[in-house]
Amino acid sequence: MITGKQRSYLKKLAHELDPLVFIGKNDLTENIIREIDSLLELRELVKVKIQEGSLLDAKETANQVAEMLDAEFVQAIGRRFVLYRRAKEDPQIVLPK
Repeated sequence: MITGKQRSYLKKLAHELDPLVFIGKNDLTENIIREIDSLLELRELVKVKIQEGSLLDAKETANQVAEMLDAEFVQAIGRRFVLYRRAKEDPQIVLPK
């Protein structure tokens, strides 16, 4: 569980990021989950965009994916959401205490 201060720090880092994963009309597939999982291990902080063809809600989807991948929900704005998970090997992001 991350603190409010840590969440704010992650939001600031995420502001600069472009979405790396796009969820389309097929909604949340196994391939998308795997892609998010590998990106979280590689980058720790991942921004996802839900395309116009999908009826998914960003916050609900983010919480669902976070629970599936043992990640932290950082924020959802419009059709985008951000997830964080500390890398098991060679973590790059140092969270404030």
